[in-house]
Amino acid sequence: MKYENIRKIVLDAILEAVEDGLIHGTSGNIALRDDNEDVVAITPSGISYKGMTADQIAIVDMNGKWLDGPFKPSSEVPMHTAAMRARSDVRATVHTHGMFATIAAMSDELLPTTPPQCEFYPVGIVPFCMPGTNDVADKVVECLGETGRTVLIKNHGMFSVGKNMKAAMAAAVYTEEMAQIAYYAKVAGVYQPMPKEAIDKMLALIAADQAV
Repeated sequence: MKYENIRKIVLDAILEAVEDGLIHGTSGNIALRDDNEDVVAITPSGISYKGMTADQIAIVDMNGKWLDGPFKPSSEVPMHTAAMRARSDVRATVHTHGMFATIAAMSDELLPTTPPQCEFYPVGIVPFCMPGTNDVADKVVECLGETGRTVLIKNHGMFSVGKNMKAAMAAAVYTEEMAQIAYYAKVAGVYQPMPKEAIDKMLALIAADQAV
């Protein structure tokens, strides 16, 4: 099987996302760029992730052209490949339709409530665009900027990036957690996000690789 390593990593990640409730059915998609060639492994379109095998993961080039795999690549190929083309540090991308991230995308901002969440601040919010289009891809790339790790897409979900799959998955998991805590805290009337000063201090520790 060609590109076995990146296909297996994408498969493991998508199954983890399903198990964690970040992805339901065939919604959401995950991609990983090869370290040696300008190709990307990405989940296929409209195929159930449960029971999927590594050889069913699609392979595309950096412009989204389908190169290998029995099933058509995800319709969100433009968004994943655009992020990778725009930033050399982005090797892995995770797009989920998690409930709480989707709710949070309808608000004005999403703020950290615990220190680990600060790594993924600020979380940009992208206006709704038709899924699978260059329009949403361009707006996501613009919102991520040069250093962003996660953005929310109104009426759609979340898009996270990382230097590897572990980093991209962490961004997705902690952003969903951030959104979930914010939702329940607001319902309970006790919502108190971390102060901006504390967020800035945590970001400085993270930048210095001294975060606890």
